[in-house]
Amino acid sequence: MKAVMGIAGYVLREAAARKFILAFLLGVTGLLVTIALSLRIEVVDGALAASRLFGELISKDIRAVDVALRPVFMTAAGLVFYGGILFGVVACSDFAPSLMSPGRIEHLLALPLRRWHILAGTFIGVMTLAVLGAVYGSVGLVVIFGVKTGYWTMGPIIAALLACVSFAAVYSVMLTTSTLVRSPALCAALGGVTLVLGIVAGYRAKIAPFIEEGFMRSIFKGGTLLIPRLSSLASASMDLAASKPLEVHSLPMLLVGVFVFSLGVLSLGFWWFEGRDY
Repeated sequence: MKAVMGIAGYVLREAAARKFILAFLLGVTGLLVTIALSLRIEVVDGALAASRLFGELISKDIRAVDVALRPVFMTAAGLVFYGGILFGVVACSDFAPSLMSPGRIEHLLALPLRRWHILAGTFIGVMTLAVLGAVYGSVGLVVIFGVKTGYWTMGPIIAALLACVSFAAVYSVMLTTSTLVRSPALCAALGGVTLVLGIVAGYRAKIAPFIEEGFMRSIFKGGTLLIPRLSSLASASMDLAASKPLEVHSLPMLLVGVFVFSLGVLSLGFWWFEGRDY
């Protein structure tokens, strides 16, 4: 475990050296400051009396503040979920291929490390970046709305952590791809494909009737059964952010599906990486 954490620390230092962490913090902080300075909310006795964005009145209705903020939290959760995964796909696509570049991988293999240590450490390092970024952005959002309205909720933080869980499935594909081809572009492309397939898998029951009954529909149902239902997790994260009842039938089963998919894909990557000759 010490070796795995050592590689994870190496990935974090690499991210810091590339100014990746600084750029991310500046970007998220800038967004939070913009929201804090541009949004004016007037709350009277727990009810939203008025709200202004960039000086424009956006609502005249008087509603309970937790109800009035539901659309805001749902929109923010959706942006964090899909935007965060897309940002992670692009920003993290180079970590594993760079670690396995000629010269560097030979150096790592010369150390007292097993090959799976390198992959597991890279995965943990990238996921640490994702979790820290998601928590930072979501806590900032909770603090801004909490101070302005007096309404405090853990919903956005839970939603951000669900986005990180979904990103784990996407990055497992990207990491395994890097053991086959050291191409950041291909890793990012397959990560994007996994995200799209995960969205489709979440709507498989609604899409299936539009496919001709028979062999093709069976292929569609069988194929999407193996893909984690990321769009369902996105819906759950938006409901949790808005403190609404969940529309998905079983959140634990969705999380188990993501865990099984990620573990299966990573196991394939470990197996392939062990057999490669450097």
